[in-house]
Amino acid sequence: MADAERSLAASVEDANAAVSRVRPFMQGLFASLSIGAGYLPVAFSFGLAALQAQLSPPVALLVSALVYAGASQFALVALVAAGGSLLSVVATVALMNVRHVFYGPVILAQLRGEAHSATGILAGAGPTRGAQGLGVPLPLLAFGLTDEVFARAVGGLSAVPLAERPYWFAGLELGAYASWLLGTALGATLGQQMLAQSVFLREVLAFILPALFFALLLEIMPGTRRRVLWGAALATAALTSVLPAYLAMVGGMLAGAALGYSKTNT
Repeated sequence: MADAERSLAASVEDANAAVSRVRPFMQGLFASLSIGAGYLPVAFSFGLAALQAQLSPPVALLVSALVYAGASQFALVALVAAGGSLLSVVATVALMNVRHVFYGPVILAQLRGEAHSATGILAGAGPTRGAQGLGVPLPLLAFGLTDEVFARAVGGLSAVPLAERPYWFAGLELGAYASWLLGTALGATLGQQMLAQSVFLREVLAFILPALFFALLLEIMPGTRRRVLWGAALATAALTSVLPAYLAMVGGMLAGAALGYSKTNT
């Protein structure tokens, strides 16, 4: 009888643990809908661009599945179509994504409940309690981190209980990733026919992603010091006149980080 009771108790505990993982995962998946709505048309345009660069639909989908880097994928396709070397392709894509070096530590700190979450750095908040294991493989979480996922997570993770954050974040990333793959597949298979029916479709598709990122930025503004945002924005705008956009963004991030750091030490 005692063994049966222990077995039942263990089963109930396992069921509760599963629910504690599934619920935040589904909530994160639901939170990804806003990202997916922006990703679908942009990924659609990438699928079309890949098709026009003589890449087959399966290859276009493979690029999205393995690279998953937005603007970098367009650059990759353009370089491949122009006959660029493997070294030039890899170097360009790596430079365009170097800003993610700043994203990772911020998200990891929020997942662990440590000091210096994104809003904490910018608003001057102090440390919070730590956490040990995340429960989700860190490389998977790192792979799914994009500009829009970062912006949405910064605005949403603080409202999620600490133990549930990795599962919520995994759901957010999976939803965004799935929408990117779906959009790529649709663009690579149906893009030509749809563009033939709409003269303005290409221009509209190009505007979707910046608009999405700006909308997500508005979500975290209440917890962010305005001078940090303005400083980062002005630095980025100034640097775009002398540097490629992806390097100007890194410079803007450094300027914003310096302003945030100076505020916490004054």
